[in-house]
Amino acid sequence: MWRSASLLLGLALFLSACGGDKPASGGGETVYKFASDASYAPMESMDKDKIVGFDIDFLAEVMKEAGLKYEVKNTGWDTMLESVKQGTEFHAGISAISITDERKMSYDFSMPYFESTNMILVKEGSPIKNAKDLKGKKVAVQSSTTADTLMTEIMGKDNTSLKKFDNNVLALMELDKGGVDAAVADIAIVREYIKNNPNKKFVGLLDKENFESEFYGIAFPKKSELKAKLDPAIKKIIENGTYAKVYEKWFGEKPDTSKLLNAK
Repeated sequence: MWRSASLLLGLALFLSACGGDKPASGGGETVYKFASDASYAPMESMDKDKIVGFDIDFLAEVMKEAGLKYEVKNTGWDTMLESVKQGTEFHAGISAISITDERKMSYDFSMPYFESTNMILVKEGSPIKNAKDLKGKKVAVQSSTTADTLMTEIMGKDNTSLKKFDNNVLALMELDKGGVDAAVADIAIVREYIKNNPNKKFVGLLDKENFESEFYGIAFPKKSELKAKLDPAIKKIIENGTYAKVYEKWFGEKPDTSKLLNAK
C-alpha cells in the first residue's frame, strides 16, 4: 500500500513539474513576468543592471493601478517574441511592440498605449529624402520589426542591400561606420540616437506617405487572462493624466491621448 502511495505521489510531483503551459506563480500571489528587449532607448534600455525607459515607467503605473505584482527581464527581441508566444516562461512582453495584423495571429495585445511611426536616419548631406529614395541603397534595420517589413516591401524580398541586425543599436552603428546609406527604426529610437550623438551630423527624415502611424501594445500569449486585467488600468491612467506625466518625462512634450483611446 505504501509503495503504491509513494509511486502515486512521485508521479503527481513529476507531472506537476513538467505539466502546464503557464509561467509559474511561485505560490501565493502571482508575480507576472514580462519580457523586454532593453536596447530601445528611450523606450527601454539598461542602466547598469536596471532596465529603464518610458515602457518601464508606463508599466509600473499600469501594474500599480491594476494592483498586481510583476517583474521585467531583458531577453532580447527574438527571444521575447518567441517566449511570449509560447507562454511558458513569460506572461507578457513590453518593448515598443507594434500591433500588426500579422502579429495578431500569434499574440493578443493590450489596448494601444503609444503612437509611433518609422523614421529614416541618414548622415547630413545625404541625397535620400524619403522612403522611395532607399531603393538601390544599402539600408540597416532590426530584423522582425515593422521597419524590416516596410523596407522589405520597398526594396524587395531577399535583397542583400537590406541589412538586418539583432537590435537597433547595431543597425544604427552600421550607418555610423559607413556600412549602409541609411537606417530605419521607430521615431523615438531615431530621435534619441540623434540627441545622444550631436556631433555626428545625423538627420532624421519623416515620410508619412510611405510610413503610416502605428501603435504599440503589450503582447500576451493567445487567450491570456492578463489582458482583461490590464486594459482597464491602461485606460484609467491615460484618462487621469498619469500617462501624460510619464510621457512628458521621457519626451518633453504632451501626448495626443485621444488617438490612443480611439485607436482600433
